[in-house]
Amino acid sequence: MNEPEIVVDHRTELDYLLTEAAEIEHGLMCCYLYAAFSLKDGERDGLSGEEAEATARFRATIVDIAREEMVHLALVCNLMSAIGTAPHWGRSNFPVSPLYHPAGIVVSLAPFDVATLDHFLFLERPEGTDIPDGAGFESEQEYERVLTRGRLVASAQDYRTVGHLYRAIKNGFVALAEKYGENSFFCGDPRVQVGPDLITLPGLIAVTDLRSAVQAIETIVTQGEGSPAHHETSHFQRFLKVREELVRLQAKNPSFRPAHPAARNPVMRRPTSFENRVWVTREPAASLLDLANAIYAMMLASLDLLFSCPTEDSELRSTIVDATLLPMHILAQASSYLPRLPATDDDDGPRAGMTFTMSRGEGHSVPDAQRTLARLSERATLIGEAYDRVAVPLDPKFAGARDRVKDLATRLAKLASRPLPAPAAAAPKSVPPPNEPSAVPASIAAGPADSASAEPGVEVVPGKHLVIRFDAKRCIHSRHCVLETPEVFLANVKGPWIHPDLAPIDRLVHVARTCPSGAITYERLDGGEPEDAPPVNLVRTRERGPLAFLADLHVEGQKPRYRATLCRCGASKNKPFCDGSHVTIGFAASGEPDTTPTDPLPVRGGPLVVTPLENGPLGVRGPLEVITGTGRTVRRTNGAKLCRCGGSANKPFCDGTHAKIGFQADGSDY
Repeated sequence: MNEPEIVVDHRTELDYLLTEAAEIEHGLMCCYLYAAFSLKDGERDGLSGEEAEATARFRATIVDIAREEMVHLALVCNLMSAIGTAPHWGRSNFPVSPLYHPAGIVVSLAPFDVATLDHFLFLERPEGTDIPDGAGFESEQEYERVLTRGRLVASAQDYRTVGHLYRAIKNGFVALAEKYGENSFFCGDPRVQVGPDLITLPGLIAVTDLRSAVQAIETIVTQGEGSPAHHETSHFQRFLKVREELVRLQAKNPSFRPAHPAARNPVMRRPTSFENRVWVTREPAASLLDLANAIYAMMLASLDLLFSCPTEDSELRSTIVDATLLPMHILAQASSYLPRLPATDDDDGPRAGMTFTMSRGEGHSVPDAQRTLARLSERATLIGEAYDRVAVPLDPKFAGARDRVKDLATRLAKLASRPLPAPAAAAPKSVPPPNEPSAVPASIAAGPADSASAEPGVEVVPGKHLVIRFDAKRCIHSRHCVLETPEVFLANVKGPWIHPDLAPIDRLVHVARTCPSGAITYERLDGGEPEDAPPVNLVRTRERGPLAFLADLHVEGQKPRYRATLCRCGASKNKPFCDGSHVTIGFAASGEPDTTPTDPLPVRGGPLVVTPLENGPLGVRGPLEVITGTGRTVRRTNGAKLCRCGGSANKPFCDGTHAKIGFQADGSDY
């Protein structure tokens, strides 16, 4: 196809293109999520076993693609920040008015079916590919955006594919970096860049120069349309596979409908026109929709703060990350429930659906981080109250999300009430002592459990100067004990096998502290110093084995500890702890993953909170250095999602594979 020329003569024209790109990525993410949320829940909703498995695959694929659209939106915002432009989170409400984007881009909410998949394929088609749009999504009229060259004020320009838009953006970055000089052109504050040190998403990088800008743009294009080659993992190819499987199953069973009859373009407020819209008025759908949109609004406000707050305060940034990620996770639960509820008084009418409503004022930065934290705390408190009033009476499973929101509200309020250190450029940075505690939930605020307390299943062996405790459920048989003090820890014997008085105290203390699983702990009776928190929180990737933590560790639902090995093969019968199943199943995972360059953390110790997410990864909050088995640094971060299903292609970090393979494990309903 002959693509029209896109002109980028100055910075404001590039700003305009990036703003439109942000709105497209944001809109497509919502459209894809709407289709995924409309899908039925397996045999519970009347599907056969084969159809239920296929529908679960459809949902996992679309949610994974939507997650990558979030990556694209984040990359676009990093690109904007890099050249001194504020990130853009706003967009038009659905359905987007015809011709707001070029004529070929229709953005509206529709449930999952063949026509919707055809529309997604049309939107993600590579440059040079000419395919029809999905039935019912065709552009209503022809319209050509006309640009007059030489204008100082930027205006809309035409393009036929999203890939063409990004090609123009890349050319604009290259040309303007040469025109103004790279150092002058990339004038943004690097402290507001959001990279893998803050959020673990595939392809997310900080943008600080031309090389990283080009890399970010190429990631967007390759993940989306798959250009320059037709990558099997591109959105286009993955949607194509979903469509082929759906058509095959419907040929086998013409009555197969994997989605609820969710409304096409539901709206939350009374529309000026009811054409191609469904006003959700019936209870409890209307109130649950209001709650879901409040969660979505909180996510946007937190994203805006995350991408605009130039701070190196680790506690502040990790809390803002949590305020961003928590709404993302709990939004799916409420949004997937809506298509079960009638949207109007007509029992035979369409079901409700998430509207992703944008209110006036959303997506605009508030320069004062402390005021924003207070506002976020207020919003989280109201959301928690709405869960009690609206969601939990519908389904007790909403209680987990409610508790997480209320805990976040408390943390945000606490952080908003303390004096925040000034940005480094404005005043000398106030760095807290290495082990100054960060905010952790009140339920786990206490330090490691008193070793004198009795615990079921723990073998207690007192000596003259030392008490040894051994927890067989935690042991991963690293054998430091039997190899370094064989006179104390007797291997392969019946009866008593631990004899604390047969080795010097200092050697026993060393053996206990090198026990990676924390199965061995000790209590000194001679007045010596007890084990204390390490100055640097670490997690070591053991070759073909678990994640070995050495930190002021608070695993949710467990007593605090300093050492633990947590399962990452997905097979442990003692989750979240390792039980050696990685050996039984032949788990393959490198202990030497690649290094991602990240800056040193200003605070390296303090509480590290680990939350096993239900059917998902380990959510980690707090300063952490991920290292290899040989001690090489993999990544420094203040928050991460670590794989525990065993399937991630980006180990030790989660890449969403748990959803694709149907991983199941107890955890907090995050």
